[in-house]
Amino acid sequence: MGNQVDELERAILARAERLATEFRDRAGRSRDSILREAAERLRLRESREESTAKALAERSFRQQVQASELKLQTHLDQVRWDLVQEVEQMLTERMRTFMSDAPSYQAWLERLMLEAVALIEAPELTIAVNAADQRQLAERWEELTAALPEGKTATLATNALDTLGGALIASADERIRVDQTFEGRLARLRPRIQQTILERLLPGGFETGSLFTG
Repeated sequence: MGNQVDELERAILARAERLATEFRDRAGRSRDSILREAAERLRLRESREESTAKALAERSFRQQVQASELKLQTHLDQVRWDLVQEVEQMLTERMRTFMSDAPSYQAWLERLMLEAVALIEAPELTIAVNAADQRQLAERWEELTAALPEGKTATLATNALDTLGGALIASADERIRVDQTFEGRLARLRPRIQQTILERLLPGGFETGSLFTG
């Protein structure tokens, strides 16, 4: 009887040891799994935080770049505007110099008027110029109108234009107009001036020699 009890106790102890070992192994595996999951969650959190920090850094960098680009564009726009103004001032001075050579300027002005008269499909025309040119043309008006194409007549406007030079030629009903004033020609040239400056950003690269004498 005693031996049976001892064997039963040993069997129970052995069973208990196996169960304890199994529980320890299971606990170890659970612990390892928990640790792996915790490490993965930590890695994911760190990755998200890193991604967030990276996104914030990239957004901040883009904002700085955009601010720099805007500042540079504003500066370039101002430089371009200043250069356009400088070129237009150069053209104005060149026009004044050209007008100081009275014979050359008068011949140029008369040629502009005759070309415009021939271009406009109307029999009766009006020619308007500034006060100084008005007086000069009035002295030679009969001679000038004699050179008009056949079937064309022209009247010198009594109201002087507020223009540096050139002429405004229009049909009698003013439905057709050819603006050959300095300001009108400059307005048509302005996009070309701006484009040239935009391409070169150097006013010296823009040839002004034949703009008004060609």
